[in-house]
Formats: sequence, structure tokens, C-alpha cells
Amino acid sequence: MQKLLLKNIKQLIQVRETGLEVIKGKSMRELPLIENAWLAIEDGRIADYGGMDDFPGISDWKGLEVIDCSGRIVMPCYADSHTHIVYAGNRELEFVDRINGLSYEAIAQRGGGILNSSALLRQTSEQELLEQSRVRLKEIQSLGTGAVEIKSGYGLDLDSELKILRVINALKEESGMPVKATFLGAHALPKEYKTDKAGYIRLVTDTMLPAISAEGLADYIDVFCENGYFTAVETRLILEAGQKYGLKGKVHAEQLSHSNGIATAVACGAISVDHLEYCTTEDMALLQQSNTIPTILPGAAFFLNLPLPPARQMIEHDLPVAFASDYNPGSSPCGNMNFMMSLGCIQYKLTPEEMINACTINSAAAMDVLNEVGSITIGKRANIIITKPISSYAYIPYAFGNAPIESVWINGQKNTL
Repeated sequence: MQKLLLKNIKQLIQVRETGLEVIKGKSMRELPLIENAWLAIEDGRIADYGGMDDFPGISDWKGLEVIDCSGRIVMPCYADSHTHIVYAGNRELEFVDRINGLSYEAIAQRGGGILNSSALLRQTSEQELLEQSRVRLKEIQSLGTGAVEIKSGYGLDLDSELKILRVINALKEESGMPVKATFLGAHALPKEYKTDKAGYIRLVTDTMLPAISAEGLADYIDVFCENGYFTAVETRLILEAGQKYGLKGKVHAEQLSHSNGIATAVACGAISVDHLEYCTTEDMALLQQSNTIPTILPGAAFFLNLPLPPARQMIEHDLPVAFASDYNPGSSPCGNMNFMMSLGCIQYKLTPEEMINACTINSAAAMDVLNEVGSITIGKRANIIITKPISSYAYIPYAFGNAPIESVWINGQKNTL
């Protein structure tokens, strides 16, 4: 049985006895920590922790590996609750198009955007797709992510959506960390259904969902509720169809316009509602009365130069705000949660404490893995980050673009690329 001891930790942060509740409103400014700490890991789980001044004897531990963390901060890995990392190729040419003045919507209308990714993915074998996606998963692990949600949605036909979900499940088996799979067949309308939207929705609800359920390939169902994509009424229909197969809802909402996605998500009991650039105070009032977690995706707003979601106002409305990367080829080709932390502090004016809560406990709750990760809690997986020697945890968002992490441990094992 593997036994690991981290000693002389400068700060052990996000230490919670239970670690099974989201953090709301003003409480997001609170970040429990232990100065000059130790952390014991046994068989891939957090076994115990405390201050070095009260360090217990360890004579009963044989084969103990000891790591001196002097000057270093230890914290739980990030939980990235919204990604699209299973895709083929990239969309860098569209990046150049946007620099030259084309909007995201204009690119989509001419057959680019999601449909571009769909065409390429359909031509890519499952093995090649797995190999490409494996590289991205290892990349985000090395940057501190210890749990991840991954969506389909670049296939837009039965075989291709199944292919993506099978790759996600293969990654889950390989990685050893919590990986949640989300079926996002309602991501866009494929070309072959350009004039038959109702027909495509029937394909999603009557053909794709039964096939996905038969193989047990998904945990959640998601819909892009947006003008030009799927309406609030269509979103509800699709979410309710997914619920019949045991899939919890998630919703892409209020990103490019206000489309009543938040209200629909709340009405359907969705676990999270994501993007939220056009979230209103009325939407926040609805979220207050629900268990749906508002999730900000700062990479997408940054990359597309969109209005910023009102994260500060959400916290003032006593909401449990989460942050995730939205790693995808078109609007957020970045899975670096350290950078998302920086964006949250610099652009959204959240404190480092609020951002750490948003990227660990709350984001873990937004993908329903709070019993496994998100805090330094006895019994949870030892999915942890050890920083380089730094002055404080505020240095992580402060030094944007730097690499503050020295090592990442998944189930108590050092991550290696």
C-alpha cells in the first residue's frame, strides 16, 4: 500500500473537514488553510493532515516516501467542469478570420465554427481521435486539472457522437481521475438537417439517446440554448428527453444573447448553467431558488472578446459561482486553469480566495464529483498540486502566463507526461 508524506508545507490550502458543500456568496472569500503543514497520503487517498508543530509519530508506516515542501503551497487539483477536448484538428484559420473582422456568428453562418469541427471529426478515426485527445488530457493534467468534464457535440450524427463518447470513456479508463461525459448532440444543426430542425431534434431524442443509454456512455445531457441554435422550448424538450434516460442536464446559456437558457435550466433541475455573458438580475433570482450552479467560462469571453459575465454580482446574490476552461478548438483553445484563475481576478475582480473556491470546490460540485475531489479532506482522492516555491497562493493568479506548478499528483501518483 503506497504511503506518502508531504512535510514542511508552507501553506496547505482548501482544508475542509467535510468538503461536501458548495461555497456561496460572501463565504467564497474564506479559504481555510494550515501554515507550516504536513499531509499524509495512503493508497491514493488523503489520510490525514495537520501542522508541523503537532506532527505525530509515523513509526507504523513502512516504505514511507517523504517529500519536503519547504516554501511550497499544496492545494487540491482544479476540477474543470466544462470542456470539449475530444475534437479533431483545430480552427486556427478562423482565429485569423476574427482578427480580420469576422464575428463568431458570421463564421458560423458561412459553414465554419462548430460545423467545421464536425466535418473534420467525421473523417477522423476513433483511434486517431483518441490519440489527439489523449495529448490534451495529459496537457491539462500537467497544468493542475485533476477532474474534468468532456462533452460530445462535434459529431452531430449518430455514429460520430457515439465515437466521441467512446473516446471520452476510454480517456476516463486511462487517466484514473474523475472524468464525466456529457452528450451535446444539440450543439448545432448539421448541414444535412439545415431545413429540418425538428427532424434533427427527433434524431437526438429518439435515436441518439437510446443508443447512448444502451452503451452507458454519458452522465449528462447538454444543449446550446442560443439564437440561431436551439430555443428555450427546444432546450427543455431535449433536456427532458435526456432525463428519461437518467442523464442530468447542463445548459450553454446566455452567451451571445439572452435566450432564457438559465430559466430553462432551473426549470429542468440542471446541475449547472454555463457561459452567462447576458445573465440578468432576474436570472440570478431564479438561480438563488435552485441547486443549479452558475459556471463562468472566462477563456471563451476573453478569446471572443465578449461582454464579461456578471460574476461579482452573482456572488453578491449569494450564488455558488464556479469557473471552468471551456477548452475547445473554436472559442477557447486553452485548458490552463491557472490562466482562468488570472482572468477571474484581473477581469472579473474576484479575489484569489474566491477564484480558488470557484475552480476547486464549486467546479467539482458542477460536475458532481465533490465527494471525490475539490478540497483537502480526509478520504478524498489525493489529486493535488505542489507549487514551486512562491510567496503566497495569490502569486498563482498574479503571475499570469507563468508556470507556478512544480508537480501534479493524481491518486497519490506523480503525474508524468
